[in-house]
Amino acid sequence: MASKMLTGNMPGLMENVLKNLNNEIDSLYSCALVSRHWCRMSIPILWQDPFSSRRKPLFVPIYFSSLDEDDKFVLKECLKEVGINVEFSKPLFDYARYLKVLYISRLNDEIKEWIDLKLGKPKLLDCDSWTNTLITLSFKLFLESGAILHELDLYRFEILKFESEIFLSLEQNEQSFSRLQHLSLDVKPVLGIENITNLLRILAKNTTKISGLKLEFYSNYESQLIDNLFPALIHLIKSQEQLRKFRLSNCREDFPTEFHGIISALESQKNSLQEVVLNGCGFSAEFEVLNNCKNLEKFRIRTCNTKILKILDYNISTLEIIDFQIDVPIIVQILGKFGILFQRLRFESEETIWEDSLLLEALKSFCPNITYLYITNIGFSTQLLEVIGNLQKLQFLTLGYGYNIPEEERKMLITQFAKILPSTLQYLDFANTWVDSFIDILLNHCNAPLRKLLIGRGSLDNEKNTKAIIQYCIRNRTLNYVGVVQYFNLDDDVKNELKRYVTLLPYRNISVDC
Repeated sequence: MASKMLTGNMPGLMENVLKNLNNEIDSLYSCALVSRHWCRMSIPILWQDPFSSRRKPLFVPIYFSSLDEDDKFVLKECLKEVGINVEFSKPLFDYARYLKVLYISRLNDEIKEWIDLKLGKPKLLDCDSWTNTLITLSFKLFLESGAILHELDLYRFEILKFESEIFLSLEQNEQSFSRLQHLSLDVKPVLGIENITNLLRILAKNTTKISGLKLEFYSNYESQLIDNLFPALIHLIKSQEQLRKFRLSNCREDFPTEFHGIISALESQKNSLQEVVLNGCGFSAEFEVLNNCKNLEKFRIRTCNTKILKILDYNISTLEIIDFQIDVPIIVQILGKFGILFQRLRFESEETIWEDSLLLEALKSFCPNITYLYITNIGFSTQLLEVIGNLQKLQFLTLGYGYNIPEEERKMLITQFAKILPSTLQYLDFANTWVDSFIDILLNHCNAPLRKLLIGRGSLDNEKNTKAIIQYCIRNRTLNYVGVVQYFNLDDDVKNELKRYVTLLPYRNISVDC
């Protein structure tokens, strides 16, 4: 390292260091203040994705200051309508060109919040036409500044005013989409099928590197969709070189069984597709095309007809099923067929799984290689304990609400549970069960080397549980993080006491998805 510094490679090394601070906003701000050179390296990284920083939207007027004179005039006229007069100074950098991640909904929220701050009170409504004008001006700025987007989410696409000028900017700035990797699009009748179709054609012409594609439909598949939009979507899918993740959601009351070639188009991605997510889909023979996708590893269905599973005949390692009620017989059939291949399983039911004994027996008999198990609304029983005890490769375990049992039986089962936890287990999530009320019993009998423990807020209202966490930390020396639901409502004394032994964080900060 020293030799590289002495031979003049220090700037390149520093740039690599700063790129690794991509999520450390405070550290990057500090680096930007060190020197002009560090500032020039830090600013582009800071402005790649400013909308996800959850800070006050003070950067919004900085973007506005980069507008050309004509667009500034339109902007000022819009602001005057709500009583805001503002002058914009010349920016130090061309901040808009550094943008890589754009979520239209976040842009909308940030602009509205900035306006509210200027007014000193909330005043705006989503339907305000002039608000949409501000968002459209910003979107046009990003395109014309030369921003090269890596991620584009067009949820709430309808707030953009797709006038001829916008389409002209889209066509003239094709480099903006040349490196696009993730695209999300929702299809709503209010958007205008022609606008969406034109956008898709522009994207298909200039974008070939999308690895993640998410489509959401909010209306029935009417003739306009089938005749115009669907061919554009199919062309977009087929024009990609290596699509790895595909998600199709139907936010409708019915479960469509015809997809008019969208699913069949995935045949073109059979060598690259690794993950498929289906939401609100009915049974269709069109899904058989996925059997040709030999690299498909992850399959997730949410509120779908589970018959979809029966026609698929491929090797997957991750299976996620989320529904009002889990169809146990079909799942048992799938586990029997591919169980030895499964490594990550998630079964999330909104209702109690009454055929839980069949499901547990299948897990025990066919799935020895599970490393991640997420299951909700299942009985906390000796059979469940036996299954978990047999999973000798288990690293992540999440249990959700199950039906109630008498308190004395709970204590006995928790004691047994703690003793049978595999020595490989590193992550335990009990935040949404009654079990977290007995954290003291669990940890006092647990020898598994847990690194992350996720619990409900009520767990730390009990002094016995707090002491048990501290004693576990001292005894095992493996626990690094405790994630707590409603973390910000915790008593400060409890926080301060525990922070001497373990890092406390909000639940969502350390929860692990399938």
